[in-house]
Amino acid sequence: MTGFTQDHLGWRPWLAPLAEEELTDAHHEALADKARAASPYFRLLARDPEVLHARTKTDADIFRNADGGLPRAERELAATATSRHNGCVYCASVHARFAAHHSKRPADVRRLLDEGVGAEQADDRWRALIDASVALTATPGQFGAGHIAALRAAGLDDLAISDALHAAAFFNWANRLMLSLGEPTPAKDR
Repeated sequence: MTGFTQDHLGWRPWLAPLAEEELTDAHHEALADKARAASPYFRLLARDPEVLHARTKTDADIFRNADGGLPRAERELAATATSRHNGCVYCASVHARFAAHHSKRPADVRRLLDEGVGAEQADDRWRALIDASVALTATPGQFGAGHIAALRAAGLDDLAISDALHAAAFFNWANRLMLSLGEPTPAKDR
């Protein structure tokens, strides 16, 4: 698959994941959500439950921590921009759906997927978030004081900037992991 979409996709691993019946209590604890046991991606990561547990806690804190900082919609936007830049069709689809839902700006999210990270955005705040996420993703050396200044000018405080950078950095890592372990498939292949 090469087209970016907000549709639900499947994912086919290139390495054998654990079978659902092989999952132990330690695996289920690392998965944190029973529904993840149906995912071949998470069952593959469950081969190392300690690492999966750390990954799961990090993901949850970055995207669901409501103690101030960046709103969920914009954390999802940072993950979507990162995934779009990296070519991770699967992750872009998941986080684009969340960004569109939480922001109530589906047309802006669709434009990001269709036209790429340089697509025109409706406001300076989203432009600054996308630009900072992509610069950090491309290579940390491309990210700099100008990105921080643009985020501040768009109204982000230190905690919100930190949240945006955590979302981009985490998904830069997550994209590269997912892209190296398998490939997206149409939803019927889930």
